[in-house]
Amino acid sequence: MKDTVVYVETAARLHFGLLDLGGTLGRLFGGIGAAAPAPTLLLSASPAATLEVAGDDAAGRAAAFARRFLDSERAAIHRPGRGARLCVHRSLPPHAGLGSGTQLALAVGRALAELHEIDVDSAGLAQAVGRARRSAIGTWTFAGGGLVVEGGRRTDADGVAPLLARLPFPPAWHCVVAVPDATPGMNGGAEDAAFAKLPPPPEADAARVAHLALMALLPALVEGDLPAFGAALTAIQAINGRWFAPVQGGTFAPGPSEELVRRMTEWGAAGVGQSSWGPTVYGIVEGADCAARLADQVGSLLSRSGVAGNVYEGPFRAGGARVWHEPAGESQLSYKP
Repeated sequence: MKDTVVYVETAARLHFGLLDLGGTLGRLFGGIGAAAPAPTLLLSASPAATLEVAGDDAAGRAAAFARRFLDSERAAIHRPGRGARLCVHRSLPPHAGLGSGTQLALAVGRALAELHEIDVDSAGLAQAVGRARRSAIGTWTFAGGGLVVEGGRRTDADGVAPLLARLPFPPAWHCVVAVPDATPGMNGGAEDAAFAKLPPPPEADAARVAHLALMALLPALVEGDLPAFGAALTAIQAINGRWFAPVQGGTFAPGPSEELVRRMTEWGAAGVGQSSWGPTVYGIVEGADCAARLADQVGSLLSRSGVAGNVYEGPFRAGGARVWHEPAGESQLSYKP
């Protein structure tokens, strides 16, 4: 697309829990999650003869994802005159349990696909940029809003785990997201090593998580029953936490994450949890006033504890990544270092 700038904005994802670490039925992991109200990532792509990348600290990773996409079979466009000028205007906190790498990779892939008019869905983007090898929650929150349930990857084949369900949240349900400036969550080789050390959980645990998801969490969401939804979510988080305790140091990441989960429960959150390895934690309440009050309490606790960080709140997102086009030279979002 000549003389146009493509913008992609996508939200952090929250992981509500894994379904199975054992894989005895031929599928590993599976999961439940949703897009967070905030923070969000924003990047742009415009035509260029070669690949050029600018922006914040995520620019280096963006360049690697762009090269991977341009070299992929999905793109097949790595020819002179078919590069791009990418700019990361705003990135997500890395290694915080927000799926920053996947959202960046998918946003880069979507921007390049739009720019070069390549028809590819979110699952295809994930494969092209090498994501969704373990969890596909971030892929499906990029594709659309609401709560998503994915069925896990097959143990005998590659591919993105299938989307099993997508259900909208009631507009009155708000999520408070706390991102303390604490020890980063495990990632890369350390994460691979941690999963390798984990013993397979009892099949009864996986059965309990599936039972809670199918017969408590999802029906409660459809009926708008926040207390029942929150109780099921909290129970799933507790079971997941026991699975990861041997390598995590507890049901939740020790330090501010663990305390915030406990205190948000005391302060009235119907459902609480930790996203992935943390340190991000979340609490779900009904109504904007309750959310604002809980966010203030969380922020005050962080401040009193001398812990830096950010607190976000708002309703769950009804849609996935936002993509739009602007004529070159008219954007108000040009990156300024």
